[in-house]
Amino acid sequence: MTKKTSSNKGNTRHVVPHPEGWANKKGGSERASSVHNTKREAEVAAREQSKREGSELFVHGKDGQIQRKDSHGNDPRDIKG
Repeated sequence: MTKKTSSNKGNTRHVVPHPEGWANKKGGSERASSVHNTKREAEVAAREQSKREGSELFVHGKDGQIQRKDSHGNDPRDIKG
């Protein structure tokens, strides 16, 4: 019997390059939630949505590589340090 695991792609938000500027996209989605002229504008919009959704935020560079991550979800409380 195989164990069914759910993907958390839908619980992420991404700022990615777009032909018309920068896109704010939900993980696993084909279409952008919003498109902005600057990366900063897209990041502000994505951060607001990520906070409302309690999701992870990934900010990508022009090359598609992840530059920064931010968690707006359920972080464990027992982290040392």
